Amino acid sequence: MIAAPEIPTDFNLLQESETHFSSDTDFEDIEGKNQKQGKGKSVVDDWIESYKHDRDIALLDLINFFIQCSGCKGVVTAEMFRHMQNSEIIRKMTEEFDEDSGDYPLTMAGPQWKKFKSSFCEFIGVLVRQCQYSIIYDEYMMDTVISLLTGLSDSQVRAFRHTSTLAAMKLMTALVNVALNLSINMDNTQRQYEAERNKMIGKRANERLELLLQKRKELQENQDEIENMMNAIFKGVFVHRYRDAIAEIRAICIEEIGIWMKMYSDAFLNDSYLKYVGWTMHDKQGEVRLKCLTALQGLYYNKELNSKLELFTSRFKDRIVSMTLDKEYDVAVQAIKLLTLVLQSSEEVLTAEDCENVYHLVYSAHRPVAVAAGEFLYKKLFSRRDPEDDGMMKRRGRQGPNANLVKTLVFFFLESELHEHAAYLVDSMWDCATELLKDWECMNSLLLEEPLSGEEALTDRQESALIEIMLCTIRQAAECHPPVGRGTGKRVLTAKEKKTQLDDRTKITELFAVALPQLLAKYSVDAEKVTNLLQLPQYFDLEIYTTGRLEKHLDALLRQIRNIVEKHTDTDVLEACSKTYHALCNEEFTIFNRVDISRSQLIDELADKFNRLLEDFLQEGEEPDEDDAYQVLSTLKRITAFHNAHDLSKWDLFACNYKLLKTGIENGDMPEQIVIHALQCTHYVILWQLAKITESSSTKEDLLRLKKQMRVFCQICQHYLTNVNTTVKEQAFTILCDILMIFSHQIMSGGRDMLEPLVYTPDSSLQSELLSFILDHVFIEQDDDNNSAYYNDYGDIIKETMSKTRQIDKIQCAKTLILSLQQLFNEMIQENGYNFDRSSSTFSGIKELARRFALTFGLDQLKTREAIAMLHKDGIEFAFKEPNPQGESHPPLNLAFLDILSEFSSKLLRQDKRTVYVYLEKFMTFQMSLRREDVWLPLMSYRNSLLAGGDDDTMSVISGISSRGSTVRSKKSKPSTGKRKVVEGMQLALPEESSSSDSMWLSREQTLHTPVMMQTPQLTSTIMREPKRLRPEDSFMSVYPMQTEHHQPPLDYNTQVTWMLAQRQQEEARQQQERAAMSYVKLRTNLQHAIRRGTSLMEDDEEPIVEDVMMSSEGRIEDLNEGMDFDTMDIDLPPSKNRRERTELKPDFFDPASIMDESVLGVSMF
Repeated sequence: MIAAPEIPTDFNLLQESETHFSSDTDFEDIEGKNQKQGKGKSVVDDWIESYKHDRDIALLDLINFFIQCSGCKGVVTAEMFRHMQNSEIIRKMTEEFDEDSGDYPLTMAGPQWKKFKSSFCEFIGVLVRQCQYSIIYDEYMMDTVISLLTGLSDSQVRAFRHTSTLAAMKLMTALVNVALNLSINMDNTQRQYEAERNKMIGKRANERLELLLQKRKELQENQDEIENMMNAIFKGVFVHRYRDAIAEIRAICIEEIGIWMKMYSDAFLNDSYLKYVGWTMHDKQGEVRLKCLTALQGLYYNKELNSKLELFTSRFKDRIVSMTLDKEYDVAVQAIKLLTLVLQSSEEVLTAEDCENVYHLVYSAHRPVAVAAGEFLYKKLFSRRDPEDDGMMKRRGRQGPNANLVKTLVFFFLESELHEHAAYLVDSMWDCATELLKDWECMNSLLLEEPLSGEEALTDRQESALIEIMLCTIRQAAECHPPVGRGTGKRVLTAKEKKTQLDDRTKITELFAVALPQLLAKYSVDAEKVTNLLQLPQYFDLEIYTTGRLEKHLDALLRQIRNIVEKHTDTDVLEACSKTYHALCNEEFTIFNRVDISRSQLIDELADKFNRLLEDFLQEGEEPDEDDAYQVLSTLKRITAFHNAHDLSKWDLFACNYKLLKTGIENGDMPEQIVIHALQCTHYVILWQLAKITESSSTKEDLLRLKKQMRVFCQICQHYLTNVNTTVKEQAFTILCDILMIFSHQIMSGGRDMLEPLVYTPDSSLQSELLSFILDHVFIEQDDDNNSAYYNDYGDIIKETMSKTRQIDKIQCAKTLILSLQQLFNEMIQENGYNFDRSSSTFSGIKELARRFALTFGLDQLKTREAIAMLHKDGIEFAFKEPNPQGESHPPLNLAFLDILSEFSSKLLRQDKRTVYVYLEKFMTFQMSLRREDVWLPLMSYRNSLLAGGDDDTMSVISGISSRGSTVRSKKSKPSTGKRKVVEGMQLALPEESSSSDSMWLSREQTLHTPVMMQTPQLTSTIMREPKRLRPEDSFMSVYPMQTEHHQPPLDYNTQVTWMLAQRQQEEARQQQERAAMSYVKLRTNLQHAIRRGTSLMEDDEEPIVEDVMMSSEGRIEDLNEGMDFDTMDIDLPPSKNRRERTELKPDFFDPASIMDESVLGVSMF
């Protein structure tokens, strides 16, 4: 860990001077609300006193403060401060940066380091605030600090660059606040001056006028100074770091510029600054896009700023709308919230198409996205009221103000054409439209009452939608949790939420206990409406039937349910009736006896009717007609539906169902629906008997009777597995699987050893028939290619199975994958012979499967390292397993398998590619290495895949491309010790070795490249550059001169191979000597050179931070910048005049034209 002993949460600085920022007390509580102006202010006050006494010593303290806050152990001495340029100091500190891991204070985890960051930022703000009246204008302190931070922000050391950028941006924010105060003071002074000057000459105080003029002049000069400081920071830091390769640094810049525009809108809220936010909305990293949106929210929230945002809105509105589909959910949520603010500022800005893009997100599975979209929908369609609604505020029901809004909700639901997702629509709007969604009286009135004169009645489709929405609102209010897929589980309700829940259930019960029988009577013939209405009693407070004296309404409800059972044969309706009886038959309430009697009467009638009909239906010698079959089926459906939720054991339904099923087996002419429901009903009989035996003490006779019934029923199901009707076979198969699962050995778990007689193990014939069913009806041949034949139906199951097996044993899972590819390869050889066409669809299909297998290993190469290495080992052995009978001049018979194996090469770490390459060479002869014919192409292709990407895994704190979370170094990593990990014939470097920059560079030296001899290009870096005073007009490229690389012509292939073989034995010894001779500083220097040469701090020019980050495909970005003023500008505070430049500030050696070129976003700049 970098400098952990020196930098805990406090700022314990080690300087030569006597003045220090003390450790535990000064900054530990600097962010505390009650002590921000206390201890934090006292630290700054002490430093100011020190500065007034000796400003060089005080500034030295401040410089070392920033250096140490970056995690650097180096100390700037007084001698260095007096005689060295900033660039030399930074170079010196870079050399002394003791890099042990990729972490530094700003990236370290834990509450103390979060406290460090907030204290660090607060300190800078307090420093400027305490110095704003004198010291910051002395043309020394701020010049030194800004020059230091500007230089550090250009460092290749990420810790320096990150820390100094944060400091510079917070410094800029503090200066913006000072500039705003100066502007206010200037306005006040100007008004006072005008008021005094407009007085009559006799009453005018000339001395006061002179004082006001002098004060205004001083304020103007101070404002000019502040402008220059802000320009230096903005042009020297911001315009370069907002495009930094590190996402955290880009995010800091965008967050702060949003603060500047909001804080001082007169100076910063214009297109010249908004463009940076607009461009960065295309950033690759979600956290940066998120900062853009939150910055814009702060601006759009203030309606007074809307006029200044019109051009920006017109140019970047489409991008904001597209970000509602961002792959990062947090970004999508903030994009929707931003559009809601845009909608509130001006409804004309968003087109109907823009709004529709947000509307459909109310059905998103991610609840925060759906809730944000619901609020947008509510603001757009439901928050406005017509003036005539004002007189309806006190009315209720159909004449109330919510009636039209409820209709609007129904219309929206129907137009969205997602009729199975009303629960998700309700949940999306629950937080913002609670009053509307809980107006059940209005909904009930719209369903039961006749329309008013001139009012259009609801259509049948609209009534169905309203009933479904009403049910969903009642469920949401009663259960207080989102629908399935929207939440992580039931959360603990607060006391307030529990009270609201009880009040809502009481309101629901009082209203619908009376209204539900009327609704059921009105819609009794409509299966869809009745099914939804019958679910309402599940959410009733049943005690209210007694306390509210509503028994007569309960009787009316029971009568309606009975009538519905008699009218309908639809399974959904019957199961809804069964569930309603189950909800009402609660022994805790006094209504239980009343409901139980009604239920028993209904089941008695159904059982008697079924037995009577069955006797006539199975009468020998008579052919049953269709009417008899329908009567049996409809009665059996009703009984089965009730048996699902109720114990009907006392009616002994097993015997009659067994008789029915046995007759069907003997005669073979039983209607399929009767067989299906008889099987299901018998299954329920078995399960209810098992439940009774398990829950209460039972006799041995009960166990034996259940065992006998279960075995007999399994035999019947086994017979029906061979039925000619597919639906019957599927029902029998499903029930058999359930029974085998329930009555397996696990039935005895939990101390239930007495159930051992019920354990059932299928015999070989049943197993065979079950397997035959799977082969005949599940894994059937399809017309698709071999690899994707079952992907659509079983892809998710296969992927989950692979994931579980990988969690159990990664290496065995990898061996299984390579074995499956080898089997497919062998099958192809058997069909086509060894001279098959490698461009054939069969071989291409195997390669495609290998590519998909490779994708399942994910992005974390360290976790799958050994498994991937083992996969390559097995693949190489398989490829060379069968030598060619014609001799070594011909390829091994399975050599083409290397073409398939190359699909996994990208999953190897760089150092493991080297190891696999060496292992491959063990199987290669000298003649093989010289072969160039087409039949040897798989070998050449595989070798090249192992030699490619030598620098893919370079990670270092001194890097422009590493980022927190991507580093793989262990915090306790040590320099390479030469240990190797053996993986069945191959040696892999331990993960800890590859973690440090040392081992990475050593591994890079070990990497075997194709031996084309080249001169090493000479590299330069700003860090190692000799001090040079640059003119402001010097361009960015002139600061980083690159010498031309010189290449010798490549050698022919035979010479390369000869050279490789000659050098192989000497390579390890030579590299060991080089490592021993190479110092740590030299390693760091080379790393800096390579990164400066190979990867700029900025992203590459070709769309550097832009990628497709949407959940759905989007077209190319259009020209977003047309008509906007995008010239690089100086910060121009509104009242500023007579600016003067300061030569003491470090010159801005970045060419303004290089801030961003046309290739950055693929759009034109002007």
